[in-house]
Amino acid sequence: MPNPKPMRAGDAAPWHAALSSKFPGALVCVTIGLAATFVSENYGGPQLLYALLLGLAFHFLMDDRRMRDGVDFCARTVLRFGVALLGARITLPQIATLGPAPAATVTAAVVFTILFGLLLARLSGRPREEGLLSGGAVAICGASAALAISSVLPQSKENERYTLLAVVGVTLLSTIAMIIYPFVARGIGLNATQAGIFFGGTIHDVAVCCCWCRWCSSSRCSIAVRHIRRAAQANASRWCRCF
Repeated sequence: MPNPKPMRAGDAAPWHAALSSKFPGALVCVTIGLAATFVSENYGGPQLLYALLLGLAFHFLMDDRRMRDGVDFCARTVLRFGVALLGARITLPQIATLGPAPAATVTAAVVFTILFGLLLARLSGRPREEGLLSGGAVAICGASAALAISSVLPQSKENERYTLLAVVGVTLLSTIAMIIYPFVARGIGLNATQAGIFFGGTIHDVAVCCCWCRWCSSSRCSIAVRHIRRAAQANASRWCRCF
């Protein structure tokens, strides 16, 4: 009977190297998350806002190559996994309890926002494509919607410039909105369901939307509304192809 081959030292190198490259950055992200949670629980206020501020304060660590892989891993894979776990908690009966009104409201808001972008472009003497890109980006899901719509428009340098303008503008405005809107929702006295519809229909980033809604105990409602807006992206792209 032949003897089994001895394990070489380099056999475990690939997974060990991958783990080692991600560990420092992941540890920094976990530390910032724990610190934001501690401040939120002991001094009040939204956990996400503290995490954003701490993340900005420690952004200089991205200049260190040892941190990049771990931070990128947490910002993409771990974040998407967390959003998927929140989405998995939504069931069809829970969506049904919302009724047809939120879905109809969000769908109408998407359509009228795109049409308003076209109207505003026409009134201001801007090209139709610029109004379509800006309206679609605001109505659906920000930069990704602008890029999806741009992919079905005629390829030209002008459209590339309009796309860049729409991406930069909607990213700036959505950043301001995701900080201000939660306080607006509490200030005007929205309940959990109303806040979920408001956040799901206005905040572009899914993860940020989920975090704010957990603060207001409305995450499931918000995710359901957010998925309605996400479903509109493919339909909007098909419509723009025929535009």
